[in-house]
Amino acid sequence: MDNANYFLRRNIKCEDKIEALMLDMPYFCSEFFYGTANNTSALTRLNYAYDLRIFFRYLSEIKKAPIEEMKIEILDEVTSTDIERFLNYLSHYVSDGKEIICDEKGKKRKLSTVRALFRYFFNKNEIKANVAAKIPTPKLHEKEIIRLEGGEVNALLAYADSDEAFSGRKNAYHEKTKERDYAILSLFLGTGIRISELVGLNIDDFDFNENAFVVTRKGGSRTTLYFNDEVKDALLRWLDFRYDLHLENDEKAMFVSLRNVRISTRAVEVLVKNYAKEVTPLKKITPHKLRSTFGTNLYRKTGDIYAVADFLGHKDVNTTRKHYAAISQDSRKNAVEFVKLRDDDSNDD
Repeated sequence: MDNANYFLRRNIKCEDKIEALMLDMPYFCSEFFYGTANNTSALTRLNYAYDLRIFFRYLSEIKKAPIEEMKIEILDEVTSTDIERFLNYLSHYVSDGKEIICDEKGKKRKLSTVRALFRYFFNKNEIKANVAAKIPTPKLHEKEIIRLEGGEVNALLAYADSDEAFSGRKNAYHEKTKERDYAILSLFLGTGIRISELVGLNIDDFDFNENAFVVTRKGGSRTTLYFNDEVKDALLRWLDFRYDLHLENDEKAMFVSLRNVRISTRAVEVLVKNYAKEVTPLKKITPHKLRSTFGTNLYRKTGDIYAVADFLGHKDVNTTRKHYAAISQDSRKNAVEFVKLRDDDSNDD
């Protein structure tokens, strides 16, 4: 399966899930999903669907109205207080028998979805007011950015490259995946790509003469990125091992599972977690934290926030600046140590 087909199949799966979720929403929501299809990705609309299902379940409770009987006029009955109470409701609620706690980031995303719904129908003159636009965005509390430091990066890669990283049956499994896992960790730490970009890679996306590869970014754009010789060596080691697997000719995926099919995002998340917890048990390391580690190292080396934003695929440099501003503060603090007002061996005259 080539790269284009992988992302096409992923989008088809998203569209199928959206169709299923729309069955739990008022009929007029279909107009919103079809109307936004040309300027949003399938993944974005799928997140809309999950969020709106929760919103309309909440509305059904407070308005005492069955979802299947709701008409678009119900949006004009929604007050700003209703939406504020919805955000409070998200702090702790039950969905499909599961207890769910939503943090500020989750609330912000769901409010953004509700705003998109109201804005769409308000712009089409199908509702009288856009009350969702009046609701302030939930304040996000600053969280410590978790990343690996230099020694931890070395330890993680050394551990993944070890022949005896685990014990017993787990190590027997490791022997079959070591080369692949080492290559995946090296590619994350050496290029900062997203997990969705990694699992979508095909062998023919790589040019080892130029130490370059092409990734499919959010929104479907294709971008060329580069890697160093350490990453190149890790990738070539994996490809030598992969060649001996004698995969089907139509399996073009760069990284495959033990079932010899394209590796899943879940499998990558698990392998990163399993290695990291052995090396840094006090840090919850995910593929995104490895991405942050790369961004941190790149910024420390270059001091160029725009270069970091470009390499990470951030459309807004403020997103990058928000994550790496603390590094600038550290640099400014450390810089003053180089300024000497008096020589250490100076004598008073």
